[in-house]
Amino acid sequence: MTGTVTYSPAYTLVPTYECFNRCSYCNFRTAPGQSPWMALESAAKILRGLQKQGVCEILILSGEVHPRSPRRNAWFERIYQLCELALKLGFLPHTNAGPLSFAEMERLKSVNVSMGLMLEQLTPELLKTVHQHAPSKMPQLRLQQLEWAGKLQIPFTTGLLLGIGETKTDWWDTLEAIASLHQRWGHIQEVILQPHSPGSQQSFDAPAFNPHQLPEVITQAREILPSDITIQIPPNLVLDPQWLLACIEAGARDLGGISPKDEVNPDYPHLSAPKLIKILEPAGWQLVPRLPVYSQYDNWLTPQLQMAVKQWRTEFSQNLALKLL
Repeated sequence: MTGTVTYSPAYTLVPTYECFNRCSYCNFRTAPGQSPWMALESAAKILRGLQKQGVCEILILSGEVHPRSPRRNAWFERIYQLCELALKLGFLPHTNAGPLSFAEMERLKSVNVSMGLMLEQLTPELLKTVHQHAPSKMPQLRLQQLEWAGKLQIPFTTGLLLGIGETKTDWWDTLEAIASLHQRWGHIQEVILQPHSPGSQQSFDAPAFNPHQLPEVITQAREILPSDITIQIPPNLVLDPQWLLACIEAGARDLGGISPKDEVNPDYPHLSAPKLIKILEPAGWQLVPRLPVYSQYDNWLTPQLQMAVKQWRTEFSQNLALKLL
């Protein structure tokens, strides 16, 4: 084998699709008040149905309620309750719900093994175009989240969105900022390199990011980022198997959460683990499941979370041992 490539057996729960931002490339949001919030009873039914399907990570992925909205507290409580429920039913939660206050992040730390927020691109030029109506996409606001995550010792995932009007220099600037924060706090687990992939709901009229450029971006990212940060690419957005392999050869080593639906890119179905194995194994790569928290961060977690993580690590180890028999 050439090496291992990881993925997270995951399922995404969406507390609400409503979002006060209007990013022109978005295929996820609905307008505030036009999308019902996920009820805890509905979530419990879904989660119980997943308990024997090998799903480990529950991604809590939400649209954003405005920080000054009278509904903000209720929104945050729903997210917290979904994390609590997922933990209670034996899963490991990972929340990505846009910029949060320091207090909100601190509270969610107790019910999440990791969290995430895409930087996308740090150039302020995008505030004149795709982010013109997206107040929470201000670069400094998002950088602040990564800083707070470091202070709070929250294992974190971030990333870049490629092909939304930025330049190559913008890519390297954003990666340098991530590297700098990680060198200070040591908390960035993964950096996602996500190519813009046009969907049926967006108003942004631009072609897809050329996947043939991805290996170049990955190679440069690998030089900029510290070696203990894993580079992740979404395989459903790299449709040519040979270019997916080229991305892995260039330094990508994780394929993210593999679940029934990509909520952010609903027009691009996830590839199943067996299909990915058929692509990877002939080229010498072994596909291995992972937890949403990397082992070097286990001691950052609360005792309750550490116990839940230990159970999953034991199960994954036993399953791998059985496969090797």
